[in-house]
Amino acid sequence: MKLARTIDHVFTRFAGRISFVAGQPGTFVLAFGIILLWGVTGPVFGYSDTWQLVINTATTIITFLMVFLIQNSQNRDAAAMQAKLDELLRAVAKARGQFIGIEHLTDKQIEDIREALEEETGNRKAVKGHAHESVDRLLERY
Repeated sequence: MKLARTIDHVFTRFAGRISFVAGQPGTFVLAFGIILLWGVTGPVFGYSDTWQLVINTATTIITFLMVFLIQNSQNRDAAAMQAKLDELLRAVAKARGQFIGIEHLTDKQIEDIREALEEETGNRKAVKGHAHESVDRLLERY
């Protein structure tokens, strides 16, 4: 169990750092430079199959690994945000505690709750699947 926690901790730190670095402008410039360099070397290597295979293999491997790293970071961020929102619901006297944990419901159940909340505001009848209207109503209030 301790080994699993250690691996989880190391992976979390690694994924966070890689996600942070990957989102920096310098990383984009570096990637663009590599693609540019690869393109310029095309005539040198006669646009060979090997020349094409190098970039295809490299980008496929990087993309494959980045999907897992970025997903890990997003999952962690979403869980932290949900915990913070749950704490706010718990701490605010007028908040309805039954909303804590609704992220575990089905999409249909969450949509039903959203519609009921929109109808409760009394501004307009809720329209299924049109969240932009509830945002519009919210903006009209302020």
